[in-house]
Amino acid sequence: MDRRTFLIASAAAVTAQASDKPAVGIGFLGGVHSHFEGKLAAAQSIPDLRIVGVCERDPKVQDTLKKQGVALLSRDQLLSHPEIQVIAVESAVRDHAADGLAVVKAGKHLHLEKAPADNMAAFRRIVDLAREKKLRLQTGYIFRRHPGISRAIEASRKGWLGEVFMVRASIGNQLAANRRPEWAEFAGGVMYELGGHVIDPVIRLMGRPRSITPILRKDGPFSDTLKDNCVALLEWEKATGIIQSATLQPGATRYRNFELIGTHGTFIVNPLEPGAAVIDLEKPAGPYIAGQQKLSFQPFARYADDLRDMVAAVRGEAELPVSYDEDLMVHEALLRCSGMYEGKA
Repeated sequence: MDRRTFLIASAAAVTAQASDKPAVGIGFLGGVHSHFEGKLAAAQSIPDLRIVGVCERDPKVQDTLKKQGVALLSRDQLLSHPEIQVIAVESAVRDHAADGLAVVKAGKHLHLEKAPADNMAAFRRIVDLAREKKLRLQTGYIFRRHPGISRAIEASRKGWLGEVFMVRASIGNQLAANRRPEWAEFAGGVMYELGGHVIDPVIRLMGRPRSITPILRKDGPFSDTLKDNCVALLEWEKATGIIQSATLQPGATRYRNFELIGTHGTFIVNPLEPGAAVIDLEKPAGPYIAGQQKLSFQPFARYADDLRDMVAAVRGEAELPVSYDEDLMVHEALLRCSGMYEGKA
């Protein structure tokens, strides 16, 4: 277990509370996605989840799971297992749509890793079937429960920022050269692979843009086709937005940000991990004073809150915070920002 996975598990364990209800059985279809180790550790830290098994063909992943005492299942065993209620798809990105569809066809609730599909029609099939079967569907964007982004969205929705007329978000990394071919499989490059994490809260807050203009460039000194320096320009009726994502920036995680600029004030979350934010208002609003105010948050543990949301939804205790229709809207925007949307904008 690496340091990041350890921190995820430790932070999640601090807030984990056991229920007197039977644990929800979860299985994993695939174990090669970069989020898998952290998501598995988060699931292990939640008493209300029981990991039944993992289906993964890679021998190295299998060896690691065996050492952790995690059961290995065949695909058929996983999809038909009577004790599994939720399946998390953590396979290679190219397989997400097919694997996600297989899960809902099997009648299991679905946690579908990002990006959920490389075309709109495939994701719509998954959503339509999940809706028809009354199955829970959750996509794996990591900032849906981010405390800073959540408070920024709250400030906008409650009118404390006035009319938001500009949204800016940036997410980048310094991608290892040996991973570039994997990301180059898709025309949207880094925007498709990474940009969705910030496209997601932007679209859930602002709604469907009337226009999106993708700028997809390859500027890194590599002999491949990966679009590694990307920007998307978004327009709504009374607002504009800029989404930026690149694979070329040293120390990029320190500069990931989410910004809302309104007629009454500004809310800037930067960096996203560990979370820090500033709100600057022309007059007091809600819990905030006039002028600039720095905000601090509890440690943000990736994945754990999302998995707890799924447990509550499966038990009928609460709805998932993101609806089927919102997931469809976010995915359309992701594809449009990535130059991969096959329908009419």
